[in-house]
Amino acid sequence: MIERFQILSLDGGGIKGLFSAAILAHIEEDCGINIVDHFDLITGTSTGGIIALGLGLGMRPKKIVDFYVKNGPAIFGKPGRGWFANKYQNDPLKAALREEGCFGERLLGESRKRLVIPSYNLGEDDVYLFKTPYHARLRRDYKVPAWKVAMATSAAPTYFPAFGELDHVRLVDGGVWANNPTLVGIAEAVSMLDVPLTSISVLSLGTTDEVKHRPDGLDGGGLWQWKEAAVDVIMRGQSVGAYTQAQHLLGKEKVTRIDPKVPDNLFKLDKLSEKELLAKAAHESRISCPDINQKFLAHNAEESFPYKPMAQ
Repeated sequence: MIERFQILSLDGGGIKGLFSAAILAHIEEDCGINIVDHFDLITGTSTGGIIALGLGLGMRPKKIVDFYVKNGPAIFGKPGRGWFANKYQNDPLKAALREEGCFGERLLGESRKRLVIPSYNLGEDDVYLFKTPYHARLRRDYKVPAWKVAMATSAAPTYFPAFGELDHVRLVDGGVWANNPTLVGIAEAVSMLDVPLTSISVLSLGTTDEVKHRPDGLDGGGLWQWKEAAVDVIMRGQSVGAYTQAQHLLGKEKVTRIDPKVPDNLFKLDKLSEKELLAKAAHESRISCPDINQKFLAHNAEESFPYKPMAQ
């Protein structure tokens, strides 16, 4: 029986992934560790998926922070109007991910950690999960270049076009159904790896939670009243739901969430607020580090997996 199994879950949030990467970088520096050594499975959506892929391929969080700082202004450059076409082109993100200093042409299967990365199949109207080959059933995804996985999980509707460079499947951001992928990780551990719920602990990182005022007009409002609030309410609702359900499944003491509240409009999905995000990450990591050290860092995760794909 598996006595302890630790999951690192990374939310979506556009350029605010800088916050999540910086939290992990501070934890590594403060505790003198490599964070991936202490987690048996990593799941991440959208920007969290990019971070998860980087960690699996051996990038340290500090290097991922540098990736966001260096490439963020180009990825979220001059926006289009966004009414009849996506707001940004995805070429700058693709180019940044394919650089040798980032993912290059390495495959998902080269990850040293178990990864589960959500996306959504727009054509089939179905969820789409990229997984490293930790089970005999997983025979395809490991051959996919990591940059393609990153593009698929982060193709946020209205911001970027759907990603169609993988068997012509129309893939969009996993945040449309699992922006907080905590439950994805738990379900994977239980169903595919036979881990009992009692053995699972989760460290869940958000990308900051804006304090929103929901005007009374939404109560009976139509399309006009909900045009800006709908997406935010849906994303926030699913994130809170995933967190509370995980607590019900595992117990409150087994789910640690870092997602600090910040003033409305302080940070945007596509606006780099480098100094403010890094300062917030430094503050939150200082508060959280003792708790994370106590709960997670005594466990050393395995480095090799029970299943290796057959040569093809």
